[in-house]
Amino acid sequence: MANGKPVVILGVFVADTAYRADRQPRLGETILGNSFKLGPGGKGSNQAVAAGKLGADITFLTRLGVDAFADMAKQTWKGAGVKSAVIDTPDSYTGAAYIFIEEGSGNNAIIVSPGAAMLISPADIEAHARLIRSAGVFVTQLEQPIDAALKALEIARGAGVTTILNPAPAATLPDSIYALCDYVTPNETEAEGLTGIKVSSIDDARRAADSLLAKGAGAVIVTLGENGALLHTKSRSEHVGAVNAGPVVETTGAGDAFNGGLAAALAKGVEPLEAVRFACAVAGISVTRPGTAPSMPTLKEVEALLAQA
Repeated sequence: MANGKPVVILGVFVADTAYRADRQPRLGETILGNSFKLGPGGKGSNQAVAAGKLGADITFLTRLGVDAFADMAKQTWKGAGVKSAVIDTPDSYTGAAYIFIEEGSGNNAIIVSPGAAMLISPADIEAHARLIRSAGVFVTQLEQPIDAALKALEIARGAGVTTILNPAPAATLPDSIYALCDYVTPNETEAEGLTGIKVSSIDDARRAADSLLAKGAGAVIVTLGENGALLHTKSRSEHVGAVNAGPVVETTGAGDAFNGGLAAALAKGVEPLEAVRFACAVAGISVTRPGTAPSMPTLKEVEALLAQA
């Protein structure tokens, strides 16, 4: 599988600071935690790492502060073969997330402070228009400001680049955004947020996808967790089962693994249904490992799993 056309991803990097404790402290109270972990996060960054580890020619576009977390971001990308177009923002800070995990239940509570990434503007996108136009596949999500995502999708669409919008975290979108998207990739919750249709079955996913096609999306891929994914267009609707790679350890980052895998496959000219199957395998391996970026598999691992399946 050759590297294929370039992939450009616009998104945010945040440093994930994860604390495990028996319970959350009350205001004014200090308690002892059981463990702490610092790691790379942010949907766009995770997707770029996934694509990079799969051998894609990938550039990640974002803003970072000038600080230790920015150094961590650059190290993470370098290790995964990701090129970066970073706008250094010394008067802000690199994003970070506070993640509290309740030891007994595994439930979490999260505060995300995106920092410099919240300053990504349409003007930043214009300044990197040549990079976006040079891509075969362009991907963005909704962690940076929506007007920046919209401008980037417009530039990509104008240049005939294949566009993927991963509408996460769920947000209210202008209807004009859908016509700029070759693929919209919500999970069940996001699909419900965008359409008002509760997705608890594959038929529900089809109805929600129809609603997004009616708004102008080229194709909709609803990711269904352990039930795989649905590829839905005006002319076809195909359910792709999950690809089991072993016992599930942690599902955080599975959506990012899927989107990074999808972009890498489409950039290599893989037919959409096969690209979805490939992306399901990438996500299938990622959930058997802890962490988000560190759990992303290599191309060799994905090909081996698909050959078995």
